[in-house]
Amino acid sequence: MKQQNLDPTGHSVRKDITAGLIGYLTTVYIVAVNSSILSEAGVSVQNAMIATILASFVGCVLLGLWANAPMILIPGMGVNALFAYSIVQGAGLTFQEGLGVVLVSSVLFIIVAMTKLGGWLQTAIPDSLKHAITVGLGFFLTLIGLEKGGLVVRGEHSLIELGDLTSPIVMVSLLTLGIGIFLFVKNVPGHFLITMASGTLLAYMFGVLDGKTGVNMNLDVQWAFMPSFSAIDELAFWMGVFPLTIVLVFENMGLINGQLSMLNQQDKFRKSFKSTAFSALTCAFFGTSPTVSSAESAAVIASEGKSGKASITTGVLFLVTILFIPFISWIPSMAISPILIIVGALMVQNIRHISLEDLSEAIPAFLIMVMIPFTYSIADGMAFGFIAYPIVKFAIGKKKEISVPIVIIACMFLAEFIMKSIGY
Repeated sequence: MKQQNLDPTGHSVRKDITAGLIGYLTTVYIVAVNSSILSEAGVSVQNAMIATILASFVGCVLLGLWANAPMILIPGMGVNALFAYSIVQGAGLTFQEGLGVVLVSSVLFIIVAMTKLGGWLQTAIPDSLKHAITVGLGFFLTLIGLEKGGLVVRGEHSLIELGDLTSPIVMVSLLTLGIGIFLFVKNVPGHFLITMASGTLLAYMFGVLDGKTGVNMNLDVQWAFMPSFSAIDELAFWMGVFPLTIVLVFENMGLINGQLSMLNQQDKFRKSFKSTAFSALTCAFFGTSPTVSSAESAAVIASEGKSGKASITTGVLFLVTILFIPFISWIPSMAISPILIIVGALMVQNIRHISLEDLSEAIPAFLIMVMIPFTYSIADGMAFGFIAYPIVKFAIGKKKEISVPIVIIACMFLAEFIMKSIGY
């Protein structure tokens, strides 16, 4: 009987490699989806693909070598929307200035990860607000997905209205959404990858493949970017740094804690958290929004991945994906929009962690959840909730539940609104 190759802990290396392959198949969709969102910030789709691949490669390998944990680091859904729509489009920054925001936020993230600030902030910021941010991001991604698929359009007599259901683009989006939901609820391995392939095939059959008739093998890509700090003296720059840092810190805290609990390896939290922070820093030079610990890491863990070899395997496979960029460029928006909608639905599930019976928690959380998509600004949506939190708590006599960090954050957001109103 052939003996399995075991690592020093007695775990099968083959199982880790297999788990890493499964992790890759469940997350490779991010190359097309992230590049589609980043293109809204003014970078070419192909450059965004290169950036996504390199950031995922470095993040996974860094986490595997440093923390020896079987988790995946890829550009975060929601974080990419914050970067493209709020920091760049909303604040009027250039793409390179947006990368400057990513760099500063990542440095602050590193400081939090390397010191006791992480634990202090974890207890100081209410869980209801942290979960509300995730829910708000979910609604925002859903709205973006609906728009990209033509399912909702700007209305003549209202803000938005239902798209033309007879349009081939809408038909492809709906059919692809149906396929995506079926594959996802059936937990089919590589469901998002299959969904995108199906959507691309349907777009070709319906004759709406965005005019792409061939594969361009001559890529004009940029392999590195230099973040710009030309707007560092502007309020818009720092009001981008602020929400991005909050999202990076708390989203990664929650995801890493949950994934290591599944493994019963909570002792790896600090190294995993630090790895995630340094990985985010590299994204500023690759030209993408920051990486985060992916929720799809659960697929790696469920496949019996137990060490960093699984993460390294996923990272190496991401690097190989560079060879397939010309083919990935074929994927149309109709094949990407259903994934945004499904991911949004997953993020919205965090609403169950919010105490809706306690109005002092529910009202600020509600404001964050609805104002993020309705204002089309993650930063502004967060501002409404953080400002409302101490006001509501004070009004009902729960002053002891108002922490100093909450007051500081609320004052900063309020100051931003005041400066905007006076045209600063």
